[in-house]
Amino acid sequence: MQAFATARDAALALRPDEPVYGFRPSVLKADARSFLEAFGGRTAYAVKTNGEPMILKVLAEAGIDTFDVASPAEFAAVRSVAPNAGMLYMHPVKAQSHIRLALEQYGIRTLALDHEDEVAKIVRIVRALDIPPPEVTLFVRLLTKGAAAYELSKKFGAGPAHAVELLNRIAGLGFKTGIAFHVGSQVEDPDTFERALASTAWVRSRIKTDIAELDIGGGFPAQYGVDPRKSNGAPTPTVPELMTRIAADTVEWGLDDLPIVAEPGRVIVARCLSVLVRVMLKKGQRVYINDGVWSSLSDSWTGKLLLPTRLIPDPARSRRNGSPDRIVPFRICGATCDSVDILSRPFLLPETVDTGDWIEIGHIGAYSLGLRTRFNGFYPDTFVEIATPFEEEAGVAGFAAPEMRGGH
Repeated sequence: MQAFATARDAALALRPDEPVYGFRPSVLKADARSFLEAFGGRTAYAVKTNGEPMILKVLAEAGIDTFDVASPAEFAAVRSVAPNAGMLYMHPVKAQSHIRLALEQYGIRTLALDHEDEVAKIVRIVRALDIPPPEVTLFVRLLTKGAAAYELSKKFGAGPAHAVELLNRIAGLGFKTGIAFHVGSQVEDPDTFERALASTAWVRSRIKTDIAELDIGGGFPAQYGVDPRKSNGAPTPTVPELMTRIAADTVEWGLDDLPIVAEPGRVIVARCLSVLVRVMLKKGQRVYINDGVWSSLSDSWTGKLLLPTRLIPDPARSRRNGSPDRIVPFRICGATCDSVDILSRPFLLPETVDTGDWIEIGHIGAYSLGLRTRFNGFYPDTFVEIATPFEEEAGVAGFAAPEMRGGH
């Protein structure tokens, strides 16, 4: 992997016509350690967020020794870079063959579920492998509701009364039990965690055998772009703020005596990756780039995230229209021939942006790589290492902002 001090250096040296990812391992390591320091419990990084080998390797070096996995491919990815790491199989709905693989080949002993049929699958495999049930911890995932960029209770979660039944059943079978919840991705309202903890306390007070551990899931938000034109929007809560609030809420609901595990993803990896894209065409207030929603920008499209951007002008273009100091909104169109391939939010960029320039789009470390497709034959897969954090480079020109309507 070639290394550069800044993304601008990479753009001018390589002059790429294909998207190039800028990986910042020092940022990743720092953000991982910051979370570990802020959270007093066990940290299980959510591999689905970004499961690239280079990411997992740096995280293991940073001190993360437990990973939240959801598939055989993720089992193998973790084991290849961190042979001694623990793995929590927290996908609530699993193929029976995958359960057997997890228990038999990978030695996983922590699984999640939200339905009695899932209990039956696990019991069959445990008995077939002659594994003592007390060696296995089964978490029942609670149904929760909250304010987040992505709601994660539409598919998974048992209602509180159902959770009580499930916990009593699996405890009666001899398994250790736990309660898990996931309040959504990119949480916007800190009260979301408090409501989930209240449900946890209600369930715990009604089961016959106490739980061994509490899993508070993920949802810890990354800090993306901030729109200075919006003065009434609540700021994204920081990790220290959330941890202080969660700690107080666990005390209030009598849960502070339990071991706690969290499954952070986005908050750890968002800042470590950017993508350097090229402007293929400027057409009025539209800018066509060589990436898009079917490649690196799917998460920003569906989550309506404010991504920071930086214009890197092509020095080969001597004439430009407009003022480099005037920032205006541009509709961003992706590389594919699909007319849906238009970002849900425009980019605010200098009005001098033109064909041939590069734009560095920051904070795409979460989900961008895992959600890439090969639609139309476009598949960015070139990486360089960047030393300088995105925020510290010169010339941050704008950010992805909410659509402006009515000329405002």
